[in-house]
Amino acid sequence: MLGFIIISVMFIFLGLGVHVFKWHFLISGYNTMPKEKKVNVDIEGLARLVGIYGYVIGGMLLLAGVLFGLGLKIVLAPVIIIFIVLTIYLLIKAQKFDGNIFDEAGKMRKGAGKQFIIPLSITAIALILVAVLLTSSYKDTEVSFSDEGIEIHGMYGEIYSWEDIETVKLMDELPTIELRTNGSALGSKLKGHFRTTEHGTVKLFVDKSIPPFIYLETVNGITIFNMGNANDTESVYNTILNEID
Repeated sequence: MLGFIIISVMFIFLGLGVHVFKWHFLISGYNTMPKEKKVNVDIEGLARLVGIYGYVIGGMLLLAGVLFGLGLKIVLAPVIIIFIVLTIYLLIKAQKFDGNIFDEAGKMRKGAGKQFIIPLSITAIALILVAVLLTSSYKDTEVSFSDEGIEIHGMYGEIYSWEDIETVKLMDELPTIELRTNGSALGSKLKGHFRTTEHGTVKLFVDKSIPPFIYLETVNGITIFNMGNANDTESVYNTILNEID
């Protein structure tokens, strides 16, 4: 929840800074534009557009954070899609305020279309990568079993061979987390490497809101994970016990 709120405040602050306080230097592209080109930009209209974008995205993320705080499990995919659509709309609509690209009649100046290709391509790729990362971070843990061992799928996942497993137990609480060293923390979902008070650095694949958690210690370190519901977590735990006994 805290992560959503912090990001939402940043977007709202950006909107206020550009729209209300006239901090136009925060607008990417405009801040590096030569003075002779800046005079051709409708900066008031552009600042208003960027401000509205910041308010809408910030409000959406704030709502998501509140819903998480109330214990409601929201679907992240629509939030990501809305973010991508609004960002692309902003990038396209913002060009309408640039008199260096469009003339007084609203028609694109000759040769100006080439300016859209590279930034839009880079933006599209970046947004797709962000969407993939966020979706992967939000997904419930997925595991599979084989004769060799148990595999945790997805980002940071790996195969744990039965012979390497030294300890496995079911825990109702997570160790005290001090720092995220290399991973993601999206709402109650924690994935990746985290430093804990009790065990040092561990690897987590957990949803903090749905205990219990499987504590898996191997020759390479400690991994703690759980599934999308408590029954599935206990079922996976019992399967591991049967395999290593």
